[in-house]
Amino acid sequence: MLRSSKPVIAITIGDFNGIGPEIILKTLLGINLTESTPVIVSPPKIIEQAQKYLGSKVNLHHILKPGQIETGTVNLLEIPSGEVVLTPGNQTKASGSTAMKSIETCIKLCKNESVHAMVTAPISKEAVNLAGYAIPGHTEFLASKTNTPNFLMMLVSGGLRVSLVTTHIPVSEVSSSISKETIRAKIEILSKSLRQDFGINNPKIAVFGLNPHAGDGGVIGTEEIEIIDPLLKEIRNEDPDFTLDGPFPADGFFGQKLYEKYDAILAMYHDQGLAPFKLISFGKGVNFTAGLPIIRTSPDHGTAFDIAGKGVANPSSFTEAYNLAVELANKRIREQN
Repeated sequence: MLRSSKPVIAITIGDFNGIGPEIILKTLLGINLTESTPVIVSPPKIIEQAQKYLGSKVNLHHILKPGQIETGTVNLLEIPSGEVVLTPGNQTKASGSTAMKSIETCIKLCKNESVHAMVTAPISKEAVNLAGYAIPGHTEFLASKTNTPNFLMMLVSGGLRVSLVTTHIPVSEVSSSISKETIRAKIEILSKSLRQDFGINNPKIAVFGLNPHAGDGGVIGTEEIEIIDPLLKEIRNEDPDFTLDGPFPADGFFGQKLYEKYDAILAMYHDQGLAPFKLISFGKGVNFTAGLPIIRTSPDHGTAFDIAGKGVANPSSFTEAYNLAVELANKRIREQN
């Protein structure tokens, strides 16, 4: 059980052959340890080797169990592993297995209230599958491990928040996955998160259409006419305490800077929302999973195998993910006290 009034943040190691260890250490070199306590969950050898090629030193407090977490320092919670051989840029069974052990441990730490939140470093789905885990992504795995049937993937950069109805599924399955029930569930999670997590009492939400030009009145597609627009009208009548506009054509929305008028956007599928988000966020976006009983954030990029082990990775997105986890944890701590 937590004894600290300042956020204690668990950090997964990610795929150790990617840039995860590097961006973690670079971030931790710059944080204020009086404001939060990080807990890296990893085999020690991974961190030791990353320290060597970075040429910088993060002082670590090695621990074997959560009860040994010490505030005011960077904790390294050691997890068992086989023979760890770092081969930067390669996808291996060992790196996938270690990444998943770290994630599972951090989930337990959150559920047992040993930490206030978790930040996940990037994983390789290919390596994870080599290790025997058949998962589409972090988000879905976290939802299954926390028994959360309805969750929401949200990308955050300052006041820009883009969330998704469908996440890691083939584009060919998007249309059949769009229903009134699915969209309603996502809107409910989004509006609740904006109020509770971000303190926005009367949120303004923009909803995208599915088809080009939002269907052009049924000429290009009928999902807007048959599903999305009628649902938005129903919800507006049921809950007048927030603004719900749309369905908007997705192509011109960002170019016209309409996002500046809204607290959040709900896109229908992954690339529809995240491609423009990542262009605007300039590498400082954060992935936040709304609807979970625990706080989880992550950077908005992948393992970057092409630059792994070279010491040149930009930690800005991971740093923003850590800072958002601290911010959200602080809010929950204040509410509980």
